[in-house]
Amino acid sequence: MATITYRDALNQALREEMQRDDTVFLMGEEVGVYQGAYKVSRGLLEEFGPSRVVDTPIAELSFAGIGVGAAMVGLRPVIEFMTWNFALLAIDQVVNSAAKMLYMSGGQTPMPVVFRGPGGAALQLGAQHSQALEAWFAHVPGLKVVAPATPYDAKGLLKSAIRDNNPVVFLEGEMLYNTKGEVPEEEYAIPLGSAEVKRAGTDVTLVCHSKTVAVALRAADRLADEHGIAAEVVDLRTIRPLDVDTLVTSVRKTNRCVVIEEGWYFCGVGAQVVDELQREAFDHLDAPILRVTQADVPMPYNKLLERAAKPSPEQVLEAVRRVAYLER
Repeated sequence: MATITYRDALNQALREEMQRDDTVFLMGEEVGVYQGAYKVSRGLLEEFGPSRVVDTPIAELSFAGIGVGAAMVGLRPVIEFMTWNFALLAIDQVVNSAAKMLYMSGGQTPMPVVFRGPGGAALQLGAQHSQALEAWFAHVPGLKVVAPATPYDAKGLLKSAIRDNNPVVFLEGEMLYNTKGEVPEEEYAIPLGSAEVKRAGTDVTLVCHSKTVAVALRAADRLADEHGIAAEVVDLRTIRPLDVDTLVTSVRKTNRCVVIEEGWYFCGVGAQVVDELQREAFDHLDAPILRVTQADVPMPYNKLLERAAKPSPEQVLEAVRRVAYLER
């Protein structure tokens, strides 16, 4: 296996799918000449030309709509938003058009479009550029929502998203682009709707996705060192469809659970996870499920306040101590 960055894993997925299928094309702001705001599309314009790597004006609603129309007539567009915060300008096309078209056409019009780009907080980008919006889109029937945490997952899930005949919201962690991991050199794809146990354990289940996978893994290391607690880390990978079976299997083994997410507490992804687990694994729980989330405020710009607002390993440790009844 080669060790590459999350950014390069996404680039490989795009290149391989564009080579495999000439109906796949990339469209968005600065994806061509500038090679992407985060250099995910580096080299694609030179290889595939301006008809398949299309630079757009700063008009998210318009080019998202073009992508929806292209998907309706048989193409497979990949629409890049420079940040998912900007995608709010295009939410009409994502939610009212892409998500509804297959249903409203009586199954006659597939919608093979991927909307992708960075989401969540980075470093001091302010409240309007630091939002984790996966719960918004996961709420909508007709959309699949994906949030990979590693280069391996980013490549495999993006390939599956591009091949899917449904609209996929693909949320890339803005702070993950430079992270590295092993990625196979041979062809592979990861099915959408499949969670993964990133670390096996017996004492508590830590449910996470995207950037909070690293938070959970650091917390698991400290739990083992400081308390002898073996935490099992389950990465959702796909928010919708949700892999409930993997979650239930883990909680039935560990009997305790903490859910970590970068989004806000109210109506968050974790609320859905808790609902599924309390119905499917209630008799196996030895403590109430707790959630660790971003503070329920717009993200502060101040560096120290921003750090305090994000989920941290310390918060996860505190929650695990509570579900393990180490703190009363």
